[in-house]
Amino acid sequence: MNYDVIMIGSGHATWHAAVTLQQAGKHVAIVEKDLVGGTCTNYGCDAKIALDGPFQLVEQLNRFKGAGVDNVPSINWNALMNYKHQVIDPLAPTMTKIFGQLGIDLITGSAKLTDAHTVVVDGKKYSSDYIVLGTGQRPAMLNIPGAEYIHDSREFLDLPAMPERLTFIGAGIIALEFASMAASMGKDVHVVEFSAKALATFNPAYVARLQKKLSNQGVHFHFNEAVNAVSKAATGYTVTTNSGLSIDTDYVLGATGRVANVENIGLEDLGIESSRRGIKVNGHLQTAVPNIFASGDVIDKPQAKLTPVAIFESNYIASVILGNQDPISYPVVPSVVFTMPRIAEVGVSVTTAQSQPDEFRTQVLPFGQQLAFQYKRAMDAEATLVFDHDGFLVGASVYADDGDDLINLLTMIINGRYTAAMLQQQIFAFPSSTVGVLDLLAGLLPR
Repeated sequence: MNYDVIMIGSGHATWHAAVTLQQAGKHVAIVEKDLVGGTCTNYGCDAKIALDGPFQLVEQLNRFKGAGVDNVPSINWNALMNYKHQVIDPLAPTMTKIFGQLGIDLITGSAKLTDAHTVVVDGKKYSSDYIVLGTGQRPAMLNIPGAEYIHDSREFLDLPAMPERLTFIGAGIIALEFASMAASMGKDVHVVEFSAKALATFNPAYVARLQKKLSNQGVHFHFNEAVNAVSKAATGYTVTTNSGLSIDTDYVLGATGRVANVENIGLEDLGIESSRRGIKVNGHLQTAVPNIFASGDVIDKPQAKLTPVAIFESNYIASVILGNQDPISYPVVPSVVFTMPRIAEVGVSVTTAQSQPDEFRTQVLPFGQQLAFQYKRAMDAEATLVFDHDGFLVGASVYADDGDDLINLLTMIINGRYTAAMLQQQIFAFPSSTVGVLDLLAGLLPR
């Protein structure tokens, strides 16, 4: 064998395992046809959060008008995009250098499996004891006239200038995050959604609150509308739907979901089952061919397809190759919509809890009102907590600027089955925003 392990794809689903295995004495190669580091590092999460910071600051400053702030600056998208390139563009070459220093071989090109131990990349064969598939997902594309005018999230995150009129097809996480940014800049924004609501898997009360805020900022929501065409107009484009709705716009972004990259990598010839949802695996993340694993967003799984889940799976696969025989066991997984403010959730959902009152109870914590100065005058900041019949925290939904950080603390409390006494044995920084929430929470947990 040329290698002990070959990774196909260089994103979080593989490179964490690659580093662990290489440091454990294995000979590892990574095959990548695009930029090293994958979608999240180059075209997704990292790019989005690099652009997000100033929008959060402007959001907070606006709340302090008349309370110490007179003039709130505007966002210079062009300069912000230049900043994004400064911080994001060096990541791929930096990771390439690190892999080289560790002794991990980087093979550039498109990979295809030819048997259980052989990968062909641009006509050259490589053999390995183990193979890990981490090919991720890509945006789903609408099959309609004018589809060539529809952009994806990768293209939006590289826009040199923010268009004056934007139309988002879909009302999921990507669409609302981007719509939130554009609305903050005063742009004309339309969101067209096939179903009856936005962010279907999140707490309906907080989704409605966010939707109302965005509507007040000028975002136009169109539900139960199926886009049937995008056409070139005298200036910009026209988006039309089956009901006859017509929207004139300068930019169209499709955010109608993502599909797994399972084509043209040789799965069918090896009997590895896959679909648009991803590759079928067992409890050890093995495919139908035991020495071939799948990791990250390319897996067909009930867990959320998120970067931290891919990292968790990558680390798990490394442990299996190094001898671990236990099946994978996922902890609760937090999810965040990076709008202004955030909507964050973890564990048992509010909808599930309210539908099973014999098993769960919910408690609303209006901490934005109770901790007004700590939470920077965000009076609508709130959490809905879910407790089981023994009183332990098992789920949470948060609507707040720092919901992404707060949900991490709540995730640890859920996974650790914290009691009030356990929480009160800790000393936290004061008067931070989170310490107030933790104090309020301690009064709700079992002793």
